[in-house]
Amino acid sequence: MINSNRSVLSACATVLCLIAAVLVFSGCAKEMACGCQPLTPFKSPGNAAFYKADGSFDAAAAKDAYYAMMKSFGYPIPAVLKTDTFWVADFVQADFDTLGMGGVFWKNQNAKYGEIGSKSYKGEFKDQKFGYLGHEIYLLPGQMLPEHNHIGGPEGFGPKMETWHIRHGSVEFFGEHQGADKETPISEMPADHRPFGYGEPWFKSKYVVKMNAGGIYTLNDPESWHFMRAGPNGAIVSEYATFHNHVQFSKPEMVFDSTKAKK
Repeated sequence: MINSNRSVLSACATVLCLIAAVLVFSGCAKEMACGCQPLTPFKSPGNAAFYKADGSFDAAAAKDAYYAMMKSFGYPIPAVLKTDTFWVADFVQADFDTLGMGGVFWKNQNAKYGEIGSKSYKGEFKDQKFGYLGHEIYLLPGQMLPEHNHIGGPEGFGPKMETWHIRHGSVEFFGEHQGADKETPISEMPADHRPFGYGEPWFKSKYVVKMNAGGIYTLNDPESWHFMRAGPNGAIVSEYATFHNHVQFSKPEMVFDSTKAKK
């Protein structure tokens, strides 16, 4: 009788273990399917890997890291991402692992309604300007963009309107203003997790909100300073916006370029 009870208990324990394993696997599979977690492990090779012996930024090494991240998420790599249309930059900070990005402008259209199409538009808006943007942003684990804004520039466009759609990974969005997405003060973050630049006289952002794959976030003031930082698995983010023709950074002397060789 005792042996029989032990057998029953053992069988029950085995079944419970199997159920638990299925539930854990299902949860992981669900996270992977939605893009929250990479399908295969990925880790940034570290900042030194992105610089040549002469100190210059190694764009090819940066792109290789992004390709590896894309593959880890099961993200398709079209031929255009193997050309110079896919750009990378470290903003001349020589710390690409912390501050940098990769990107591709799928479309950045600036025209008048009557200037496009195989049969040019002849309607009442034909002489009015329009502009729109489709942009993909690539960020390695923990990597962030510099704090910036888009006021319009010399071509007569108003401030850039932007919405971001997280395709893979996770992102922290930082900005000047508190909107309707449960943004919280950066000051409440652990000190060792606050972003690059926080506390400097030029730093403007005050709030942060974290979102996972599938999340959509809209800039709540088109003139506000803002930026984003990838979570521990990196991020691939689609941006939908008005025409992009101007960007300025809050940090003095920062430029949209990459570190050159030391003289």
